[in-house]
Amino acid sequence: MLSVNTNIGAMVALQYLNQTQNDLQTTQSHINSGLKVANAKDNGAVFAIAQNMRGNVAGYQAVNDSINRGVSTIDVAISAGQSISDLLNELKSKALAGADASLDTASRNALNADFTALRDQISTIVQNASFNGTNMVDGSTANFQALASADGTKKITVTGQTLSLGGSIVTVKSTSTISTTAKASTMIASINVSIQNVNSALAKMAAGSKKFSIQATFVSKLVDTLNAGIGNLVDADMAVESAKLQSLQVKQQLGIQALSIANSAPGITLSLFR
Repeated sequence: MLSVNTNIGAMVALQYLNQTQNDLQTTQSHINSGLKVANAKDNGAVFAIAQNMRGNVAGYQAVNDSINRGVSTIDVAISAGQSISDLLNELKSKALAGADASLDTASRNALNADFTALRDQISTIVQNASFNGTNMVDGSTANFQALASADGTKKITVTGQTLSLGGSIVTVKSTSTISTTAKASTMIASINVSIQNVNSALAKMAAGSKKFSIQATFVSKLVDTLNAGIGNLVDADMAVESAKLQSLQVKQQLGIQALSIANSAPGITLSLFR
């Protein structure tokens, strides 16, 4: 039927052209953003899953920051412990020399001055072994914790070690001297115990540092895996989108041509009246 009021062919051609135009805009959006699911309108279910995974990634980034602070805090404590162990070895050398009964007064006084200076240096190290306000060797931190899970429910715990003078680990007191042969001889045993205790404390802190390092490696791999999973869900395949773009561009041109032909159909009616 030929009608000048209703051009069905043009209406159908326009519908297909509009659909092609919508598909073309979608493909161009995928190419511009690099995402096949950029918002909830694209695919609500996939977008929700991706958003949940992004939340986990953000949580694990916070976990990674917490672990890194923990590693730095323990590293400072270990460095302090190693320095104290070295100082105790030097104190032992001074005490052994001071136990020599043949020393004259001047030599003993000089040894004792060196001993007390080294002894006081231990206190200085303990007081300054802080990172981000946390000191794990002065007794102020019983347990240090860092995040281990994205929901904050799991933590890594490392026990602090009190390396202050006169404590259960460093038994050398802040008033200890080697001013006499007897004091020097007694001090040797105390220093030997302190050296063993400090080395044991260092081993415990090193084990704690290892826990942090292992967890940091795991979190890094987990974040990479989650990011890859998000990419699989929402990233656009540029090879596919490129092929689709070319196809739709051709389809668009054909649709315009078809619409043009359909629009010219009513003109045929005129020929019937010539």
